[in-house]
Amino acid sequence: MAKFTAKPKDLINIDYTPPKTEWMDTPTEIREHMFCHATKAKDLETVEFPNIHEWRPQDEDWNLPANWEQIVLQGMQDLLKKYRSFQLFMDICVRCGACADKCHFFIGSGDPKNMPVLRAELLRSVYRGNFTLAGKILKKIAGARELTPSVIKEWWYYFYQCTECRRCSVFCPYGIDTAEITMMARELLNLLGLQLGWIGGPVANCYMKGNHLGLEPHTIKSSVEFFLDDIKEITGITIEPTFNRKGAEILFVTPSGDLFANPGTYTAMGYLMLFHELGLDYTWSTYASEGGNFGFFTSNEMAKRLNSKIYAEAKRLGVKWILGGECGHMWRVIHQYMDTWQGPADFLQEPVSPITGTKFENAKATKMVHIAEFTADLIKHNKLKLDKSRNDHLVVTYHDSCNTSRGMGMLEEPRYIINNVCNHFHEMPEDTIKEKTFCCGSGTGLNASENMELRMRGGLPRANAVKYVKEKHGVNMLANVCAIDRATLSASVDYWVPGTAVCGTHELVANALVMKGEKERTLDIRLEPLPGKEASE
Repeated sequence: MAKFTAKPKDLINIDYTPPKTEWMDTPTEIREHMFCHATKAKDLETVEFPNIHEWRPQDEDWNLPANWEQIVLQGMQDLLKKYRSFQLFMDICVRCGACADKCHFFIGSGDPKNMPVLRAELLRSVYRGNFTLAGKILKKIAGARELTPSVIKEWWYYFYQCTECRRCSVFCPYGIDTAEITMMARELLNLLGLQLGWIGGPVANCYMKGNHLGLEPHTIKSSVEFFLDDIKEITGITIEPTFNRKGAEILFVTPSGDLFANPGTYTAMGYLMLFHELGLDYTWSTYASEGGNFGFFTSNEMAKRLNSKIYAEAKRLGVKWILGGECGHMWRVIHQYMDTWQGPADFLQEPVSPITGTKFENAKATKMVHIAEFTADLIKHNKLKLDKSRNDHLVVTYHDSCNTSRGMGMLEEPRYIINNVCNHFHEMPEDTIKEKTFCCGSGTGLNASENMELRMRGGLPRANAVKYVKEKHGVNMLANVCAIDRATLSASVDYWVPGTAVCGTHELVANALVMKGEKERTLDIRLEPLPGKEASE
């Protein structure tokens, strides 16, 4: 695949004119830079996924199993029996179009098949043709169509142009969760061995090593030790976290991206500094070393399997409760699915902050508290000494991560933190934030390098809102509470809004945190001069 070289001016002129042919008669063109590579067979074998075979998206023949039609239709029947919501969402859509212009991929591409209503229709049409009387008799008149290899390719192409962000669902008058439809379609594609590399690989790594990146225990410890060296250089303070320590009060779990790549590493430094300042009795695990859950993008069963490692490790270590870092899909899984799959976690205690005494009653079942809830509570009870001026070089806006905002209802806690550690904070337009937030455009395993046009088109609506506050207020930093956002928004914001950086909320906390015994701080967490300290460097 050739390198992506398109400039913003090449993508910004979007044609929303629909094709002259009906959608069923409009062939799908699998275009370069709009899809991800197929996963490696060894990764699928690791987790015993079915129908492993060699194939490439750009090839004419995808080498589907001989009985592929039976596999798909039986799979659909199984899902209809298992999930009442699936049949409900297949049956009740009236195609009103309320969701049509809400998807970031449609806004960025102009492709009608990226309208949530039409993307769902790709699957719904096969459902009608095989599982409804009207569809069997009236065929196309009833919106039904046959299942063909071209349909499978169309499913694969467009259901991997959906990040399951659920923005469309906010606007649906019937409450249809289009993300659930995408999840069902991906389960069906998974039955045929049609998996993406940046999903299958992380799933296999997480299953075998405990994290998406396949980091070994010694690598995790080395990464954290590297952060500790920087923290000592910045603050003069030596921090000594523990790993796999039995009997700690709290198990801390965060996405592996925070341990590996900027700007997530700065967020991890924030965690370490905060916990040290509090004297928190916690431990890291080098085995349950991943909060994220890429299994969620393959099947509910795989998501359940990967989620279980967190609770298995909490039980092994004998902790009282779990504190989770800044992540997206970790929290949607924990908040919306954990109790159904594996909960309640009765071997743990209802989380209580050892610093403030606050009971986190929302975590009675999951026994897992979000770091933003935890830190906001600390600030509310005046347990942290903060110097907001240390972030005066930053003019901050906040991106509501889809899974923590729409999926978890966490809207105010991160804002409360930011307003207490920064002097300059500005919201993006109200119809682009909170429940209506735009997606980063690269979630659910689409954060690869080969699909860069798709990512930039999907990231355009969010970047456009950032551009608005940059031009109006001089915003130069986009904060969030999701590892995928930190990774993907860095690319799309740099593409569409050069000069704007991305950070985790706890990086801002780290800058502002005045630690007991610290030396005079002249550097921020990125080893750059603090405001007013430039001359001392």
